[in-house]
Amino acid sequence: MGKQFHNTFIIAEAGVNHNGSLKIAKKMIDTAARAGADAVKFQVFMAEELATSYTPKAPYQMKGIHSKESHLAMLKKLELDRKALKKLMGYCAGKGVIFIASPFDLKSIKLINELGVKIFKIPSGEITNLPYLRKIGSLKRKIILSTGMSNLREIGKALSILINAGTRKKDIIALHCNSEYPTPLEDVNLNAMITIKKAYGINIGYSDHTLGIEVPIAAVALGAYVIEKHFTLNKDMPGPDHKASLEPDELNEMVQAIRKTEKILGSSSKKMSHSEIKNVKVVRKSIVAATPIKKGEIFTSENLGVKRPGAGLNPMKWNRVIGNIAKKDFVTNELIVL
Repeated sequence: MGKQFHNTFIIAEAGVNHNGSLKIAKKMIDTAARAGADAVKFQVFMAEELATSYTPKAPYQMKGIHSKESHLAMLKKLELDRKALKKLMGYCAGKGVIFIASPFDLKSIKLINELGVKIFKIPSGEITNLPYLRKIGSLKRKIILSTGMSNLREIGKALSILINAGTRKKDIIALHCNSEYPTPLEDVNLNAMITIKKAYGINIGYSDHTLGIEVPIAAVALGAYVIEKHFTLNKDMPGPDHKASLEPDELNEMVQAIRKTEKILGSSSKKMSHSEIKNVKVVRKSIVAATPIKKGEIFTSENLGVKRPGAGLNPMKWNRVIGNIAKKDFVTNELIVL
């Protein structure tokens, strides 16, 4: 998951920002593909399976022109049915991006499994949902587990359920996440991503709900294997998640910045880079004659010195040179040869 593309697997989170429109959803896939994202993720749910009629809205969902409608009414408008999902999967394939889905209920798990979705994303709200976790774990798919609102013990419990149900540990990636939209910078706590990795020996990533692109880039620098970020065609569109999402130019900027960060991070090997080889002879030094030296003279610390360029004997061979006899005459500053 991801390594066949780049070091960081970038998921452009369409979520519900399609507003229930197949046309908008396809435009979002176009946008993600142009930006260079590896995958596009959609949220899949059946509203009445997901929430009761008395479920309140989250505070961030109260903002906007439809703030007075119920939580359930809001969800109904954002559903994607089997036919729409199948079309979107085909459209993603045609654009060269992976289709990922977050199912929010048991029937939606069954639906996307029947459609052949290869990567299942578990939303943060389901990390304490035992029957849900057991069902997804039994399907033995690639799983991305979001960990917003959870603690380390709850993450460990969810991982155990998924693994005991049949999913291999190596097929699970845990994303550190904060489930406030937008997330205040002081609540990001990126170091917790490393804590998850150390605690459970699992691949880690980051699902971002902050404004801007700085935090995902920092997460990549810390070793995030996956980055997930909400995006929209326009932040001014009606809907619960648009305001905390990136617009197309920002998504493009984030992807490019992450790819640059990958180049900057390089590998863990410390060696001379190709670009600096040409500078070695100029910047490094060689053993030279500090004074004129006659043939037959003994090399000493008084008649030898170390100066640029680095085209002669490496100064690390100093002790091997001292005490040797000069086999020729040397003028001051001439490179010493044995």
